[in-house]
Amino acid sequence: MYNPDFNFPEFEGIKNEAGLNRFILSVKQWTEKTNSRRLIAKAGRYGGTYAHKDIAFEFASWDSPQFKLYLLKEFQRLKEQEQTQLGWSAKRELSKINYRIHTDAIKQNLTPTEVPAKKASIIYADEADMLNVAMFGMTAKMWRKQHPELKGNIRDYASINELICLSNMENLNAVFIDQGIPQGERLIKLNQIAIQQMKVLEGDNNDRKLLK
Repeated sequence: MYNPDFNFPEFEGIKNEAGLNRFILSVKQWTEKTNSRRLIAKAGRYGGTYAHKDIAFEFASWDSPQFKLYLLKEFQRLKEQEQTQLGWSAKRELSKINYRIHTDAIKQNLTPTEVPAKKASIIYADEADMLNVAMFGMTAKMWRKQHPELKGNIRDYASINELICLSNMENLNAVFIDQGIPQGERLIKLNQIAIQQMKVLEGDNNDRKLLK
């Protein structure tokens, strides 16, 4: 920890005497002589020595090789977990952003003026289900019926590659809507695109079938 007021000359004197048999230094003496921070010694009832977690970790690592190894392993595990979560969150956010673009295109091209909110939501749901069929081969309702034990929706259980592909499809669907392509034609086009992109992303040429 950075401490601009740390007394380095006094610290050098302590360091030079540290190896001598007569050397004794209490926590209180250390803090007073070096003007160190985050290390406190209290006397009396409920007294004790209290240190900042960084100091405690460093001392425990010096005192116990097992603790130091555990600390390193745990840090590595948390960083790997963080990277995995960041990757997943980034893809989910990308999908959400593209979905907003997608729904805006639907509103401008498919939704009549002064349409009731309930009717507009049905239009959005139909387009979302169309994308689900193109990508997953089923609607959200069909997926929930097949997996009643699972919480969330079909996209929550998609792989990162599927979410990337779905984001691309949402962008393309917005373009197709602007071009006035009927939903049935868009479904076939997007399904073919999904198959091609997943083959590239996963190197799998056999798992998905074209819609007839």
